[in-house]
Amino acid sequence: MPKHSNLLSVSAWLKQAALLLLLLSSAAMAVEDVVKFSDESLRPRYQQLLEELRCPKCQNQNLADSNSAISQDLRAEVQRLLEQDLTDAEIKEYLKNRYSEFILYRPEVNRATWFLWAAPVVLVLMGGLIVLRLSRRKKPSGSEEADLPVRSTDQQQRLDQLLNSPKQGSE
Repeated sequence: MPKHSNLLSVSAWLKQAALLLLLLSSAAMAVEDVVKFSDESLRPRYQQLLEELRCPKCQNQNLADSNSAISQDLRAEVQRLLEQDLTDAEIKEYLKNRYSEFILYRPEVNRATWFLWAAPVVLVLMGGLIVLRLSRRKKPSGSEEADLPVRSTDQQQRLDQLLNSPKQGSE
């Protein structure tokens, strides 16, 4: 009987150890980067820039949401540039020169991006024009027979003959 109770205590101990490891590992994963600034007034600008800059690897995540290695490096770079008293525009320009305009969530309107900005407006206007044109289209006046295709006399006779002839095989 003592062997059975020892097995139960070992099993309970293993369950408790597994639970403790699970809790510790989840706490370790939840650790967030704590960024220290020489002046706490830089923190709102830092957060704003991280929201406006795209992760080059993740593509549809900003730097604040991404956990990739390059986004961690870019967050450190943004912090370093803020500590050097660069303006937001200078920081964006520096990163744009280094990573292309792709890094900006809202690219500037220029020769290369005008279509990106104009396409939604053009598509909405085209859709509105199509709807307007279809709604103003004149419907033919007259009876419903005007919608039917016109048949020649020969065609009508042939159609009547086919419709009135007895079905084959139905006796």
